[in-house]
Amino acid sequence: MDNDDKPLVWLRGEVKTPPFSYEARVEVGFLLRWLQQGENLELPHSQPMPSIGAHCHELRI
Repeated sequence: MDNDDKPLVWLRGEVKTPPFSYEARVEVGFLLRWLQQGENLELPHSQPMPSIGAHCHELRI
């Protein structure tokens, strides 16, 4: 982890549905780290959600 990276922590009870498997939590960790490093995610990892707002995306796991 670089000095500029923020720690990623899973809080119990924060993700309600669906329950994430270990593999899904690892994948989310990688995707969030890429976002912290300024990467732009696209399909299949991310999908725009213009109904929510400009520049809003969902992570697809």
